[in-house]
Amino acid sequence: MAEIKNYTLNFGPQHPAAHGVLRLVLELDGEVVQRADPHIGLLHRATEKLAETRTYLQSVPYMDRLDYVSMMSNEHAYVMAIEKLLGLEVPLRAQYIRVMFDEITRILNHLMWIGAHGLDCGAMALLLYAFREREDLFDVYEAVSGARMHAAYYRPGGVYRDLPDRMAQHRPSTVRSEAAIRELNRDRQGSVLDFIEAFTNRFPGYVDEYETLLTDNRIWKQRLVGVGVVDPERAKALGFTGPMLRGSGVAWDLRKHQPYEVYDLLDFDIPVGRNGDSYDRYLVRVEEMRQSNRIIRQCVEWLRNNPGPVMTDNHKVAPPSRVDMKSNMEELIHHFKLFTEGMHVPEGECYAAVEHPKGEFGIYLVSDGANKPFRLKIRPPGFVHLQALEEMTKGHMLADVVTVIGTLDIVFGEIDR
Repeated sequence: MAEIKNYTLNFGPQHPAAHGVLRLVLELDGEVVQRADPHIGLLHRATEKLAETRTYLQSVPYMDRLDYVSMMSNEHAYVMAIEKLLGLEVPLRAQYIRVMFDEITRILNHLMWIGAHGLDCGAMALLLYAFREREDLFDVYEAVSGARMHAAYYRPGGVYRDLPDRMAQHRPSTVRSEAAIRELNRDRQGSVLDFIEAFTNRFPGYVDEYETLLTDNRIWKQRLVGVGVVDPERAKALGFTGPMLRGSGVAWDLRKHQPYEVYDLLDFDIPVGRNGDSYDRYLVRVEEMRQSNRIIRQCVEWLRNNPGPVMTDNHKVAPPSRVDMKSNMEELIHHFKLFTEGMHVPEGECYAAVEHPKGEFGIYLVSDGANKPFRLKIRPPGFVHLQALEEMTKGHMLADVVTVIGTLDIVFGEIDR
């Protein structure tokens, strides 16, 4: 009988389950993992350094590209840090819009996660289900910002613009029948808010479909139950946040414990796990989608009944209106100055964090009073969670490494920043 040898294996970056950028050096005893060493440095982002050479506003689109599955959530922490240093009051309507889009982004993130994680573990169909819903939410992103992914919609002092009164419709096509086009446009006859409300009515049924496919599926449970177990104390010691921490049974959520914007005015629950394994983290994220849907519905109702400004009237950080610019040369000059030189942020330092879909996403900002950051340090959840990969995989089989990578829900834009 052949002797089993210890050997070293390169896992990724080309491996499908390594999602294109992660490289792991695995030391194996047969098929059992003895050591897992993540190698980073394959994405060339340098976001923190780039921010030192850009005006505050020019860095907003860089935030979208950090975790490119949770775009607006990244923007949110960045603009909150700027607002802290400026001492800015954000209009209430803008706060509700931000919270609504944070939760839309959370659903977008978790849909991508459940589809990719399912694919990694052998559930092929789920990705197609999840992307069906993602298309609707990308249409909402596009309606408010003009971009389907990298929105640059949040701005210091509010949001780029109010929600449009009309939702874009699919046009007649030679590929689809008239009946198919009518069905696609069924919920697009009204405003963006109408479209979002229609989505929230449908979405709980979609989540039921995902659960029908996975939750009690014996293959799914064999792949996830008991894999990557982290107990509550160890999860805190490792710096876990978000679903990784809540999956271990720790009910910590910045939206509840350090509320920002209007989260303290909304009604929602924090799902927590019991066993701290990959299966519990799956259940937590599924329930988070339901809770996000609940928050979005409350925001839609409030926004319907409460018109108002969505941007601060402080013209040191916000441009004048188009009408003012066309009738007043001084306002026009101010507009050019704001977008060429940029705003000057008072000297100081601050930290602002949001409950990002993956955990605590924070921005530590240092200003020397200039029109661009002196230093910018990003605290991403993925970088912290990746450090636990060796501990979570040690003693497991090679196939379980794929499950652990999936349950971490890592995106390399924020890790290799």
